[in-house]
Amino acid sequence: MLSAGTTHLAITPLDVLKVNMQVHPIKYNSIASCFTNLLREQGPSAFWRGWGGEFFGYGAQGGCRFGLYEYFKGLYSDIVVDLSRSFIFFISSASAEVFANLALCHFEAVKVQVQAQPHFAKGLVDGFPKLYASASEGESFETSITIMFPSNCAVSMAMFSTFEHSVNFLYCNVIQRRKEDCSKAQQLWVTFLAGYVAGSVGSLVSNPADNIVASYNKKADSVMLAVKKIGLVNLFTRSLPIRILLVGPVVTLQWLLYDSIKVLSGL
Repeated sequence: MLSAGTTHLAITPLDVLKVNMQVHPIKYNSIASCFTNLLREQGPSAFWRGWGGEFFGYGAQGGCRFGLYEYFKGLYSDIVVDLSRSFIFFISSASAEVFANLALCHFEAVKVQVQAQPHFAKGLVDGFPKLYASASEGESFETSITIMFPSNCAVSMAMFSTFEHSVNFLYCNVIQRRKEDCSKAQQLWVTFLAGYVAGSVGSLVSNPADNIVASYNKKADSVMLAVKKIGLVNLFTRSLPIRILLVGPVVTLQWLLYDSIKVLSGL
């Protein structure tokens, strides 16, 4: 929870830029224009809107994603010993992500509205009841869950599998030593490199659904209408540069903090 919550809290300004570029693509058509316009219109405090959703929402998601992944990986490995390592990574990360999505989705729905609509709410405390009351018996929450489940499961499967295979590749082909024979600094360096590769892959896989969530929260009538409004090409490319800039380092730092605790405590 600490590794995910603190890293997402640190990049709140970048997330504010990303969300506004997704929700208002005509007004904010580049990172530079989005930054200067928000600074001029709303002041420096605008870049920290939604910090509560970042810290608590992604902290809860990270606790489930990392902690339960480790649990399911051991569980499935013991139950079915002849499964391939890749399949173990896939089903373990997908199982963990189910719980991670449930922990995150309500925070994410409120965060997007707070960041994209400055007069909607100040944060989580007043944002939750406002969004639920205006969303037809919680329809916005339910749609966020519907969109996020398949997307985040795919992202988690891609990231954990990429991370595990990258770690194995680095030890076998670059360092050419067993993990147990490497120093703590070397182990964390491997984590850093593998985490960045995994984060870059995750940013590419998650961008379409992230655009849909932002557009839907802008009161699109349905998911299909949101996709139609965005356009197929924009679905994959809109805000992608800032998303790569955002997700890659965040995932890298999450794994670095997470593995640092494991390495330093002998786990």
